[in-house]
Amino acid sequence: MEYTIIDAHTHLWIRQDTVVDGMPIRTQENGRSLFMGEVRQMLPPFMTDGRNTAEVLLSNMDYAQVSAAVVTQEFIDGMQNDYLHEVERRWPQRFFVCGLCEFRRPGFLRQAESLAGAGFRAIKIPAQRLIGPAGRVWLTSDEMMQMLHMMEQRGMILSIDLADGDTQVAEMEEIVSECPRLKIAIGHFGMVTRPGWQSQVRLARHPNVRIESGGITWLFNDEFYPFRGAVRAIREAADLVGIDKLMWGSDYPRTITAITYRMSYDFVVKSDALTDEEKALFLGGNAREFYGFGELVRLPYIKNMSE
Repeated sequence: MEYTIIDAHTHLWIRQDTVVDGMPIRTQENGRSLFMGEVRQMLPPFMTDGRNTAEVLLSNMDYAQVSAAVVTQEFIDGMQNDYLHEVERRWPQRFFVCGLCEFRRPGFLRQAESLAGAGFRAIKIPAQRLIGPAGRVWLTSDEMMQMLHMMEQRGMILSIDLADGDTQVAEMEEIVSECPRLKIAIGHFGMVTRPGWQSQVRLARHPNVRIESGGITWLFNDEFYPFRGAVRAIREAADLVGIDKLMWGSDYPRTITAITYRMSYDFVVKSDALTDEEKALFLGGNAREFYGFGELVRLPYIKNMSE
C-alpha cells in the first residue's frame, strides 16, 4: 500500500548561536555543535557548513517520498522566524512553519501578535525549557493565557513540547478548558520512555488536541531499528485515544545522525502492529487534516544504486 506521508516535526536553521540555561550553543564544523558544555554531532557529518537548510530537507523529503513537513522550533537552535517565514513563502505546498517567541522573559505577547500579523499560522512553545535554574514560567500565567486566547481567536495552532511525565499536564488541562477551540499538537510523543508519558497522551481525548511522534526514534535509540518498543508505544497510544489523534514526526535533522530519514518512518510501515488504514492516518492523513495541507506533491520511488 502506498501512503501519503507528512512529517509533523522537523527543524531548520541557518546557524545555531544561542544560550540556554546560561550555557552556549554554537555551530562548529562537520555537523558538530558546542552544546551546553560539550561537542555534539548535531547534524550528519556531510552537512559540513552547519547550515540546516530547507533545500537539504527537501532533498531528503523527495528521496524518502515525504510530501510535506511541519517545521517547529526550539530554543537550542535560536530564533529562526525570519528564515522560516521565507521558507514557507517559497515552498507553501511543502512546508507549514511555526513561529517562536522568547517565552523565558515577559513581553512575548507582543512578539506573538507580531508573528500573527506577519502571517504565521502556528506558534511553538518549548515548554520543557520553561522549567530551569532561573525558575519556572507557568503555561497558565496571565500573559501566556492572553497569547493563547489571541491564537484561538485567529485560528492559529499551538505546537508544544512538554516536560517529562505529568509535570505540565494540569496546566495543559486548564489551557484546553479555557481555549476549547485552540488546536494543540503535543510533541515527542508525550516523552514516551519517561515515566507517566501516558498522561500527556491522554490530553488528546480532548477534540482539539493531537500527539505527534517527533523524536520517538531518539527516545528509543537504545533499542535501535526497527524500534519495536516505539511501535508498541504507538499501539498503546492508539488504544488510549484513537489512531486519529496521532501523527508521525521525525525530529529531523538530529535523529538522522543515527538513522536515515526514510528509516524514521519505515519501521512503522513494516510493522504488523497497525493496519494499513491506521498507518495511512498516522503517517500523513491526520496531519493533512489537522494542519490544513491542500494538494500535495506525489513523489516517485527512486531506486538506489545499491539495490
